[in-house]
Amino acid sequence: MGPASLSPSLSPSLSAPQVVGILGGMGPAAGADFVRLFVEACSRQLQALGRGVQDQAFPEHWLAQVPVPDRTGALLNRDSGAHQPLEPMLQALGRLAALGARSVAMACNTAHAWHGRLQERFPQLELLHVAQEVAQALQAQGARQAILLATEGTYRSGLYEQALGQAGIALILPDAAQRERLMQGIYQGVKQGDRVLAQTCFAEVAAALLERHGAQPVLMACTEIPLALPGAPEVAGATLIDPAQVLAQALAGRAYGVPGVSGLALQIS
Repeated sequence: MGPASLSPSLSPSLSAPQVVGILGGMGPAAGADFVRLFVEACSRQLQALGRGVQDQAFPEHWLAQVPVPDRTGALLNRDSGAHQPLEPMLQALGRLAALGARSVAMACNTAHAWHGRLQERFPQLELLHVAQEVAQALQAQGARQAILLATEGTYRSGLYEQALGQAGIALILPDAAQRERLMQGIYQGVKQGDRVLAQTCFAEVAAALLERHGAQPVLMACTEIPLALPGAPEVAGATLIDPAQVLAQALAGRAYGVPGVSGLALQIS
């Protein structure tokens, strides 16, 4: 049943939406872009519920955009110190909880390596898990394999391997040289404002994996990658999946009290 066929009489259309939060700052551009994705997801959810898309129908939502140390660097150097991101993330979650947020999404894939510790400290919040949301969406579409483009920290954490493996989906991973190229696109590209370099790096790796493994879905599992890869001619016609878009749809579902609505959010280049 498509979203447009949902009956308003069966939806929580008369109840006020829940307050939700977004943990950003990793980096700031990705956090700001996640707000855009969330607002778009809310518009789709309102339409699915048969409600008018108007300003007053959108849920109260808060963005905690705080400076957070580099997540990949922290995973590569697990010694305690100011380079660890857990404490700033805990402080940000505390602020979101104080503002009344019931569900929170983290606008960073690599940060989910700390998901368990964050959720343990704030049991009153539902901290959404991006890889689990993506796994459910891919499984619903009958996917059996997917290409993973991510940070070195995400690869080392096994974040997506575990979640997708439990859903029966095998991951195709880049080799060491390709991972370095992705990191170049993230750090010297997007984070430095050089979108041309970023697109070149991301497209080079994606195109090589698609050529070798065929037309598999491509997970852009770092919030910087969707800011540069879509539109690259090397991936024209490929199915590019933005996990942040899937996560934003899941957060919108929580806001309106609709479970299991993560859906598969696709970007087709």
